[in-house]
Amino acid sequence: MGWLYPPLTRLFGSNANTAGGRRSAGGGRRPLNSRDTAARFIREFEEEYGQHQLPFFENGYAQAFDLAKKNLQFLLVILVSPEHDETASFIRDTLLSQEVVDFIREPSNNIILWAGNVQDSEAYQVSASLNCTKFPFAGLAVHTPQVSSTAMGIALRLAGPTPPAQFISKLRQAMRTHSEPLNRVRAQRAEQQATRNIREQQDSAYERSLATDRERARKKKEEAERKAREEKEALERQQAAELHAQHLAQWRKWRAASLAPEPPADAPPANVVRISLRMPSADRVVRRFAADAHIEELYAFVECYDVLQSGDGVEGVEEPKGFTHEYGFQLVSPMPREVFTLESGGTVGERIGRSGNLIVERTDVEDEDEEEEEKEE
Repeated sequence: MGWLYPPLTRLFGSNANTAGGRRSAGGGRRPLNSRDTAARFIREFEEEYGQHQLPFFENGYAQAFDLAKKNLQFLLVILVSPEHDETASFIRDTLLSQEVVDFIREPSNNIILWAGNVQDSEAYQVSASLNCTKFPFAGLAVHTPQVSSTAMGIALRLAGPTPPAQFISKLRQAMRTHSEPLNRVRAQRAEQQATRNIREQQDSAYERSLATDRERARKKKEEAERKAREEKEALERQQAAELHAQHLAQWRKWRAASLAPEPPADAPPANVVRISLRMPSADRVVRRFAADAHIEELYAFVECYDVLQSGDGVEGVEEPKGFTHEYGFQLVSPMPREVFTLESGGTVGERIGRSGNLIVERTDVEDEDEEEEEKEE
């Protein structure tokens, strides 16, 4: 056919070369990532040989290699090829023997077990890097500090079937040879880790101390700012109170000067209202007011009574600019109780009548009590 149809020769030859290349690089099995390849090997191993207690590493060779180097463990590599007749007997008689399983699982031996089928690309590449020429193959990799601080070397190679006792003996001998250098490295790492832990603890304590100092300084600053703010507010309140007192005294003098005089004794009774006032000091004051005087005139008299009694000069006093006066009391008739507010307006005669007995009730007492409490605090 090739002589009759030369193009077929080139086609079949190309496909044959490609297939041969795939077989040489991993048997033509579908390539998977490292973790899935390990899972496939473990699944096929259990399907072929049943349940077991071997602690296979469930990831790629590179991850197992790095972990063994990092933790100073022994990496036991098992490579099998289903095409070799001795593979099944090695696995059943040696690898799955109870003494070998117990030896691998012993925590003090620090063994990581990684296995692979050379029909898979990864295991095939591992076999090439380990110069494996015969299967089944077992290799023991270990950190070699005598070579370099990061080097990993092969401490043991076992090719072909090996009885369990001999398998364990050779592993134990190779591990014993490398145990002393590994113990020195472990001691050095432990010392370095202890030094690092002490340094970290010191740094942490220093940072906590700094944080405490910063928090203390922050609170001190906030307290100083709060005191300064309160002192400033107290000073402003005091200044405002003093200014208000000055304005109030000036207003009282100004308003006392503008009060209408008391009606004369011979004024018609219909035009005069006689009022008896009980002051906050418990003094009783009797005064007559014009009936047509605004009720505010009565409030102004009560407000300016002390000024009128003191006899201080009130002439020529001007009304304080920008000052709004508010009366801090109200006039109340006791029986029946009636409050004569300024807001209702009206004249004295209209609101009170011909005469009246009124009580001066302070309305600013609560404000004064609050100010006293603030001063005490």
